[in-house]
Amino acid sequence: MYKILFVCTGNICRSPTAEGVMRKRARDLGLEDKIMVDSAGTHAYHVGEAPDQRSVASAKKRGIWIDGLRSRKIAPGDFHEFDLILGLDYEHVQHLRRMAPGNATAKTELFLDYAGFAREKEVPDPYYSNQQHFEYVLDLIESGVDPLIARLKSEISLNQN
Repeated sequence: MYKILFVCTGNICRSPTAEGVMRKRARDLGLEDKIMVDSAGTHAYHVGEAPDQRSVASAKKRGIWIDGLRSRKIAPGDFHEFDLILGLDYEHVQHLRRMAPGNATAKTELFLDYAGFAREKEVPDPYYSNQQHFEYVLDLIESGVDPLIARLKSEISLNQN
């Protein structure tokens, strides 16, 4: 099982959306027994809270269910529990690399960059914006998940039993 952790600031907008999209894509492709997905925040602003209702609404319109997720802060153990930790923007990646223990086994990368998505490099924070911005964030995440899965298929042989 390959374990992926998506990380944003408070774990109520971008990272739970990425978790939900990745779970759905993995399930749709029959890879749910090969990929485990979770999300966390770099800060404890919203620990225990459900995702922002605007993220939930955008995802739900596309058949992605994230309303049952709960925010959590990334923990040092995550750097050993997960194979790949993906920050949604550069600041997240920098924060993650600073806090990673010296013996961390997880690879820490920028989500859209690692996915090979050329149009954008960061997923912008929609929190202080309107519903259209949440839709745009979901568009970016959906566009990045497909090349991410393709890359993982070639790198870790997800198709093998």
